[in-house]
Amino acid sequence: MPPEPTSTPPWERRFRAPTVMFPRWARHAPDRLAVTTNETGAFQVYAWDRARRTRRRVTDHPIGILDALATPDGDGVVWFHDESGSEVGQWVFEPFRGDARERRPLVEGVPDAWSAGLTIVGTADEKGFAVHVAKGDGPATLMHQGEWFLEVTGISRDDALVCLEHAEHGDVLRRALRVVDPTTGEVVGEQWDGDGLGLRAGPWSPVPGDRRLAIVHEREGRLRPGVWDLGNGDRFDLPLDLPGDVSVAGWWPDGSALLLLHEHDGRSELLHCDPASAPSARRVRHPDGTIMGAGVRADGEVWYRVSSGAQAASIRNDRNGHGEVIAPEGDRAPDGVPYRSIRFTNPRGDEVHGFLATPPGPGPHPIVMDVHGGPTWQYSDDFSPATQAWVDHGYAVAKVNYRGSVGYGTAFRDALIGDPGFPEVEDVVAGLEALVADGVADPTRAILAGASWGGYITLLGLGLHPDRWAAGLAGVPVADYVAAYQDEAPGLQAFDSSLFGGSPEDVPDLYRERSPLTYVDRVVAPVLILAGDNDTRCPIRQILNYVERLEARGSTFDVYRFDAGHGSLVVAERIRQMAAQLAFVRDHVPG
Repeated sequence: MPPEPTSTPPWERRFRAPTVMFPRWARHAPDRLAVTTNETGAFQVYAWDRARRTRRRVTDHPIGILDALATPDGDGVVWFHDESGSEVGQWVFEPFRGDARERRPLVEGVPDAWSAGLTIVGTADEKGFAVHVAKGDGPATLMHQGEWFLEVTGISRDDALVCLEHAEHGDVLRRALRVVDPTTGEVVGEQWDGDGLGLRAGPWSPVPGDRRLAIVHEREGRLRPGVWDLGNGDRFDLPLDLPGDVSVAGWWPDGSALLLLHEHDGRSELLHCDPASAPSARRVRHPDGTIMGAGVRADGEVWYRVSSGAQAASIRNDRNGHGEVIAPEGDRAPDGVPYRSIRFTNPRGDEVHGFLATPPGPGPHPIVMDVHGGPTWQYSDDFSPATQAWVDHGYAVAKVNYRGSVGYGTAFRDALIGDPGFPEVEDVVAGLEALVADGVADPTRAILAGASWGGYITLLGLGLHPDRWAAGLAGVPVADYVAAYQDEAPGLQAFDSSLFGGSPEDVPDLYRERSPLTYVDRVVAPVLILAGDNDTRCPIRQILNYVERLEARGSTFDVYRFDAGHGSLVVAERIRQMAAQLAFVRDHVPG
C-alpha cells in the first residue's frame, strides 16, 4: 500500500494498518506457509518460505481472499475462489514456487458450489450436499449426495479415514459424526450423543497409523474435548474443571498431547493437555487477550494469533519471549482504548456479559449498542478498528453477548432455538438500560448497530422498541425473513430450519412474527442499511423489500450498496463503509 499522509486520522490508520491471518504450514515442509494479509489493500494469498526468507504473492483478486492452505508436501497453495463474493466457486491449486499460468482446479470434475469442506471436497447446491473424492490427479467421483446437511471436516494422517459432520437427525445446530473409508464410502464409525447434544470434529492425530480423532462434545453443558479412537472404537471425554468452553486447536507432533483453547468471558487461554493424564492441563505462555488461531509446529513450538481490544493482532510463539514469528510490511495500527467487562441481568433473570469501550471524559455518552453476528458467535477482547473509530468520535460502544452467544454454556447458546430474534433484542435493551442507570449512556442518543445477524437484530429492535433509538445501522441484515430463506445458501437454509423448527412453509407464523419486515411501519429512527449485491447469506432482494416499505412511508433512511458478498475484504471499501456510518450518525446523533 502507498504511504499514508501524516494527516490521516487514527481511526482510518487502524483500518489501513496491515494484518496477517493465522498461517497454515505444510505438514512435511513446515517452513512453507500459506498466508493471507491485507498489506496491499485487500486480503490476498502469499506463499511464504521462512527458510529462504522469501515470499510470493499468489493472488490478485479484486474482492480479496481470506483463507488459504499449504498442501501437505509443501509443493502447492490452495484457496477457495469465487468471482463475486457470492461464496459459490471452487478450490484452486497453484504450485508454491509457480505462477498463475500453472493454476488449476484442485480437483477436476467438481462443479462450482458452496464449499462444505476441503480435504475431500464437499459441496452444497440446490440439489443438496455432496462429497467428491479424487485419487492423485484423476477426476473426482461422487461418493455421497443427499438432502441432509453434511460437511467434510478432515482426513486421517494415513488418508484412510474421513470424518463428516452431518445433520441426518434433523438438527444442523447439534450435529453427529460419521467416519467413512473414502475409497469405498463404507461407514467405519458413528458418534451421536442424542437429541439436544451436538458433536464437532477436531483434528486427527498427526502420527501415521494413529487413528485417534479429537472431538468436542456438549454432555456437560459446555463444550468439552474428547478423543475418539477409530482403531478400537473407544471414546474418552477429558474431564476438565474449567469455567468456560474448551475446544481443540491441535496435537503435539508425537501425538502425546492436545493443544486446547479455553474461552471464558470473552478472553482466551491455550492449554497443553495429555489425554492420558487428564484433567491435568497447563497454560501455554502467551499474552492476555483473545486467541484467533493456534497450532503446534513440527518442533513442538506453539504459534498463535493474539489481540486485545487495545492492541492489534500479531502472530507469536510460546518461546523467545512471545516474539513475533511473521509480520506484514507496513506501519502498525495505533493502539485503542482497552475494553472492560460489563454484566447485567435481563428481564428473565439471566446474567448477560459483554464489553464496553468509552471515550475520555465523564458520561453520559452517546452510545453505540453493537450487536454481533452469528448468532452462535461472541464478542471477545479483540481488536476492532470500527469500535475504536466510534470511540475516537466521542461515542461509547457496548458489545453485548446476548442469549444465543457461544462461550456461556450450551443452554445459553440454545436459548434461541424455536425463539429467535426476540431474546437478543431483549438483552440488548436490558444492556442499554443498565448503562443508562450507571451514568455511562445518554438514553436520548442511543444507536443500535450490527451486521449480519447483528443487522437482523438492529432492524428488529428498531421496530419492536422504536422510542429507544436515535438511529440504526444495519449491515448486510436479514430484513424480510421469508424472502431471505428463499434466496440464501443451502447451509443457511439448514441452519434456519433447525433454529425456527422448520421452513417458512412449516412454521409461517413464527417467520412472520420474527421478521423485521413485519414491524417496519413502526420504525421512527433514521436508519442506514449496508448491503452486498452478491450476498448469499443475507441476499439483496429481501433487503430491497424492506427498503421499499421505508420509502413508501417517507422514512428517513439511506442505503449503501457495495459490489461484493457478505462483507468486504478490501481495505478502501471497509473505510468507505465506516465513513458512511460515521457521517450518517453525525448528522442524526452528534457525538
